[in-house]
Amino acid sequence: MDKIRELGEAKIGPLMLKFFIPAFIGVFVNALYNIVDRIFIGQGVGAEALSGISVIFPIMLIMMAFGMLIGVGTGVFVSINLGKKDMKGAERTLGTGFALMILVSIIITIVIFLVKEPVLRSFGATDETLQYANDYLDIIIGGVIFMVVGFSLNNVIRSEGNAKVAMYSMIISAGTNLILDPIFIFWLDMGVKGAAYATIISMFVLMVWVLLHFRSKRAVVHLYRKNIKIDWGILKQILAIGMAPFTMQIANSFVQGLLNKKLIIFGGDLAVGAMGIINSVATMVIMAIVAINMASQPIIGFNFGAKDSKRVKEALKISLIAATVIAVIAFTFIEAIPGVLVTLFNSDSQELYNLSVNGLRIVVIAWPIIGFQVVASHFFQAIGRAKIAAFTTLFRQVIGLIPLLFILPEFLGLNGIWIAYPIADSASAFVVSFFLIKEWRRLDGLNKPEAIKN
Repeated sequence: MDKIRELGEAKIGPLMLKFFIPAFIGVFVNALYNIVDRIFIGQGVGAEALSGISVIFPIMLIMMAFGMLIGVGTGVFVSINLGKKDMKGAERTLGTGFALMILVSIIITIVIFLVKEPVLRSFGATDETLQYANDYLDIIIGGVIFMVVGFSLNNVIRSEGNAKVAMYSMIISAGTNLILDPIFIFWLDMGVKGAAYATIISMFVLMVWVLLHFRSKRAVVHLYRKNIKIDWGILKQILAIGMAPFTMQIANSFVQGLLNKKLIIFGGDLAVGAMGIINSVATMVIMAIVAINMASQPIIGFNFGAKDSKRVKEALKISLIAATVIAVIAFTFIEAIPGVLVTLFNSDSQELYNLSVNGLRIVVIAWPIIGFQVVASHFFQAIGRAKIAAFTTLFRQVIGLIPLLFILPEFLGLNGIWIAYPIADSASAFVVSFFLIKEWRRLDGLNKPEAIKN
């Protein structure tokens, strides 16, 4: 109960910092899953193998999307139920979420297995890179249930206020991946297959760890066997709020597929590899901002459920400032030494180096405002504003970016692809600011019962 009292009474600044540090460490090591694979494959197997693995990225996003659909939706409503002091409601939400994780994992595994080769082709695999992509995906498919259950339940751990436990989850899992990657790729000479085996083993470790947590005394909300069933009322709530990050990830997956096609047309296979490097660098920064969202979500969700508008506003304000500072620092650092970052992934191909450095410098131009955009979009998710959250998160990927990817490369070639990103980021920040101003004013009436209805 101390953790629940803390969410409603502790000073927001120190509480945010307390949650941010483990969240940041957790998402940082989480990001190492794909990034470490790319570094070891790029250095140990070659540029074409790196391009092949980059083709897998959209499919990994789809897998993660389902984890976010269930994990974020479950986590948000666990927080809100705790704010309402409804422990049984929180436990039923967790049980329904877990049942949904198992069901969805089975469906995803079967579907991907049946359509994997045409999907790889549609996402940009060529004759030169298909075998690398196929070797990796064949193994990863077997670990879908580990990924969905592990990542989803870890999000719930964070939402119940156990930020340090969530951090330990990711450190243990990513540490396993980091140790196994060089063993399988280099020492056992397994190439991309070794990277895939290292990944699914580390995901299995994550799943076991989080399941043990919810059966332990450390858990605020416990996973009881009697609650592991589909409650259709709770299911609708989970899917409604989880739909925003889910649709964002699905859209991002198809954008990556479209992007790979355009990159091959205007820059060839190595341009796909360059995008993989750029995504890896961007992921490290975006994950830091996501950690701010993770730190604020249980605070905002709990206090929104408790109808404390002052604490909700303060947590949002601190999040926006912190995210902007991180984004500005990252922008400055990347623009100053892009070459150093690129050589982490491949130091043999001069063409890949040139493509990556040029693309990276252009893609991050609008980053000083991206922190605001990401945090503001997530805020609507944290308070259960499902429709607004879905629209603001999708705006950048679908409404903004996709048309630009069709138009700009026709006039500017490969640079048109890179330039599409800062334009979409700027437009998205403008749109989300409009909704945020309206919601900020609406929070003043939070103490009125009708103000918390969707």
